[in-house]
Amino acid sequence: MSDLPQPLLIGMVHLLPLPGAPASKGSLDDVVAHALTDARTLREAGFPALMTENFGDAPFTAGELEPITVAAMSIVVREIIRETGLPVGVNCLRNDARAAIGIAAATGAQYIRVNVHTGVAATDQGVIEGKAYTTVRELQRLCPKVRLFADVHVKHAQPVNQPDIALAAEETAYRGRADAIIVSGATTGRAVDLRELERAREAVPDKIVLVGSGADPTSIRDILKTANGAIVGSALKPDGEIPAPISLALAQKFIEAARA
Repeated sequence: MSDLPQPLLIGMVHLLPLPGAPASKGSLDDVVAHALTDARTLREAGFPALMTENFGDAPFTAGELEPITVAAMSIVVREIIRETGLPVGVNCLRNDARAAIGIAAATGAQYIRVNVHTGVAATDQGVIEGKAYTTVRELQRLCPKVRLFADVHVKHAQPVNQPDIALAAEETAYRGRADAIIVSGATTGRAVDLRELERAREAVPDKIVLVGSGADPTSIRDILKTANGAIVGSALKPDGEIPAPISLALAQKFIEAARA
């Protein structure tokens, strides 16, 4: 994936609660406005790529998203792409890869993130099984140029079938045909175990490896000694408050540290 920027620093646009979610205030216009503000800030700070996810919709489903959620996310993602001109990715929480593919095909998003692509994970949504067979074929059918980013030992979960992160990375990358793998800490905002990151990196030397949580201006230089990049969100918010707008100063500080 030589056309992707290196390091691959992806700024996360956490969407406010979408229509139909328990915490939703009912206005999609407000969701779009908040998302565009964050997207512009990330672009101004120098982030070369973005990711969107329906973070405000908790609690999440282990199954398919509601049609209203897919429709709303499609509108927001399309607006972000039009506004920024940056590569944008889609993550449909908790694990609806088919919805993410549909949104990418309809909007022009360039990659999707799948939390449990292969194997089985015990999560706060219950047991989630990967659907690599369906996901890879659906991608090939609808949008073959869209990249597949897949978590390995995803946060807020415990692996059931393969506790060894190196073997899990191999299976996700090669048997699951993921274009990139993501290694995270235990929960949102928590630092990745650098030893686990190194083991995953060694297992898939020809793949893009990203860190999916805990990256900040202090840790990013050590992370980039092993990983190709990081997805960062909460570290760019004042006091780590995810509903808050992204701070331009914090985003610039992160980019400066990563490029030092």
